[in-house]
This record gives sequence, C-alpha cells and structure tokens, in this order.
Amino acid sequence: MTERKLILAINPGSTSTKIAVYEEEKQLFIKNIKHSAEEISRYAKIADQYEFRKAIVLQEVKDAGFDIRDFKVIIGRGGLVKPISSGVWAVNQAMIEDLKKGVSGEHACNLGGLIAHDIASSLDGVPAIIADPVVVDEMEDLARISGHPEFPRRSIFHALNQKAIARRYAKDHGKKYEELSLIVVHLGGGVSVGVHKNGLVIDVNQALDGEGPFSPERTGSLPVNEVVNACFSGKYTKEQIKKMIVGGGGFVAYLGTNDAYTVEMKAKEGDKKYAFIQSAMAYQVAKEIGAAATVLNGKVDAIILTGGIAYGKPFDEEVIERVKFIAPVEVYAGEDEMGALAMNATMFLNKEIECKEYR
Repeated sequence: MTERKLILAINPGSTSTKIAVYEEEKQLFIKNIKHSAEEISRYAKIADQYEFRKAIVLQEVKDAGFDIRDFKVIIGRGGLVKPISSGVWAVNQAMIEDLKKGVSGEHACNLGGLIAHDIASSLDGVPAIIADPVVVDEMEDLARISGHPEFPRRSIFHALNQKAIARRYAKDHGKKYEELSLIVVHLGGGVSVGVHKNGLVIDVNQALDGEGPFSPERTGSLPVNEVVNACFSGKYTKEQIKKMIVGGGGFVAYLGTNDAYTVEMKAKEGDKKYAFIQSAMAYQVAKEIGAAATVLNGKVDAIILTGGIAYGKPFDEEVIERVKFIAPVEVYAGEDEMGALAMNATMFLNKEIECKEYR
C-alpha cells in the first residue's frame, strides 16, 4: 500500500490564519480562521502571536479528523526573511531568528515558518519548510540600478503566486518552466509585473510600496519632484505620506474605493470617471508589460495575467488589446496561495526540487 503524502499548509494573515490539508496537490480540507482585534491586540509584537495561532491550528486540524502525526511535511507561508532565491527552504534556527526579529520587516506572514517549525519539531523526522516568500530576489544586476546609488531597486513581489502560475502554464503547455521566457502580471491589491527567464525572475517592479502601475490602493511610481514637494510642504506627516502611497493611493485616491469589482460595475453602468480610471490602470499595466518585454529583447513566449482583478474581463481586454502584439496572452484569474504552497511541498516530497538551507 502506497504511503499517503499528507501536507499541512499554514498561511497567516493580519487578522486570520488560513490552513489547508492536501494529499499531494489534492485538497482535503481548508479553513480560514478569523482572529478578532481583541485577540491580536494582546500581543506587543507579531512574532509573539505564534503560540496562540499554533494552538488554534492544531485544534482545527484535530477537529477536522486528521492526526498530526500523519503529516509528511509542514509548509508555512514564507515571511520577510533576507532576500533569497525562489524555491523551497528549510526552516532552520537562522531563519527562525530572522523571522522573530523581522530582519526585513514585521508582517503576519512571518508567523508561517515559526508555526510550521514548532509543529514539525514535535514530530519524528517531519520537515518544516517555506516556499517563494515575497522577498525572493533573482534580479539581474542591471535591473537593480535605479538612477542613484542611495536608492537601489529591490525585489519584493507576489513571488508565490507568480511562480506557481508560471509553472502551471508550463505544465498546461507541456513545457518546462525553466525553458520559458514569460511576463507574469499579478493583479491584486498591489500589481507586480515579473520577467521570468529560464526559471528566474530577472526583473520585477517593487510592488509592495513603490514602483510600477498603480493598483486599487497603491500609487505605484510617482513624479519624484511632486512627492518631494509634498514631503516638505508642512501639510503632511511622514506617516500620512506613506499612507497616501500605500493604502490611500490608486482607486482609493481617485474613486474612494479599493474594490476593483465595484469600479468595474460602475464603469459598466456608464460612469465615465470610473471607466476612465479603470482604463488608466489598464494603460499603466500594459505599459509596464511593454517595458518588461524589452528585458527579454522582445522574445516572449507568453504574457500571463493572474490575481483577483484578472477576473474582470473588461480590464483584461483593455490590457490584452495593447500587448497582444508582443506575445500570446493567457489569463489565470485568482490567487491560490494554499494550492501554491501544496504544489511546492509536493515537488519537495517527490524530490523534484531540492530543499535549500537558509544562512
């Protein structure tokens, strides 16, 4: 009888923890556990929450009828560790220390590796791993130059979803991801446009807080002088400026909503302002894709649109109309982070990829 390859995937967010059980890539159970503001506020630092969240994860797994001892690997959402290459990484002591102190910043995703390690350490020979965190950095040196040495370009993007979708596209077309040249566009609360060449993301806009097209709540790249003037105008604090750029930009600034579906519906109903701003975002996304194509000297196998906004057909159509001359465009709407984690864990269990050691 073949031994079952059960995987526990853990994806902590700011106010929730998603957990899922897979048998290889077949989903057996999924749950999104909500955490109240009162529960979260008890902890001074995000890293302090992991015992509390771990206990809930274990209870939910038990209540769902699974024996924790049957799992072959525990995979957590990758956190803000040091910049690393893509793939699967073992959660070791060096990573634990960096996740606890927030070496690249504090975010709830840092808890994924901590919880996975804590659970795995109580089991005999079960590894704890993470995969493709947002700090995946495979950029070529040319791509790091910004125009001033004080402001190097950094790689922070939707690595987990971009890599998973690129691999899915390759599989769907009977090809190897490592042999393709792709432009993958994640369309969500933030927008990232990644240049994938031979299995590496050699260039990408820093989608977290500073580059590329605007999104439902982020400004993307801005006219620098205008930003400098605003910073020294005396009208805004540093925190207000930062909030203006991330959280209060994009659709929020122009239309008062961060809901792309609302914008789509208003545009369909004939609201000219909503339609115009939606078109402006599609224009900027297409422009970024065009720039990305130059990195590959125009030799692009495919352009892939993914993320939640990719469900919006009018938006997709506007982008596709502008970029279809570059390469075929395919849409893989949505973002299946749990499925992406399971895919990486399955490749690890089947020895299709090696587990890397964090230092």
